[in-house]
Amino acid sequence: MAKSSSSKNGQKLKTKEVLVGENRKARHEYEITDSFEAGMVLRGTEVKVLRQGQISLAEAYARFKDDQLYLINANIPEYSHGNQQNHEPKRWRKLLLKRKELEKLKEQTQMKGLTLVPLRVFFGAKGYAKCLIGVGRGRKTHDKRSHLKEKDLKREMRGD
Repeated sequence: MAKSSSSKNGQKLKTKEVLVGENRKARHEYEITDSFEAGMVLRGTEVKVLRQGQISLAEAYARFKDDQLYLINANIPEYSHGNQQNHEPKRWRKLLLKRKELEKLKEQTQMKGLTLVPLRVFFGAKGYAKCLIGVGRGRKTHDKRSHLKEKDLKREMRGD
């Protein structure tokens, strides 16, 4: 859990976020144009599993249903010490954003070819689970190849 410590003058210092899971393929498969940080509505056993660092965002995406944004197909495995109250691994999880951000996202997704892709899940500075949602346009195969070539050229120029 991210904790804050106090400095000499009594102000609180923010500590780093704790990364739980990342969708590394998303930046390869999609050209991300915009991103939003959203809170997640989770059950107790889901939070315990996330604190263990177990989540799969490989097939996950976000979708609107009745003016609410949901994270779909994110796999959070069942808690090993859970009981009958354990959660379903691939249930829909509500994402929390401000109303203006939701309207902006809905407007962008109604445009042709734009998709909402979860980029990473982390615990914020206050200890709440957050999801970084990217608005992306799918890349074609030749776009992926040219993007990789550009990355390789930049890496060679830096001398890595």
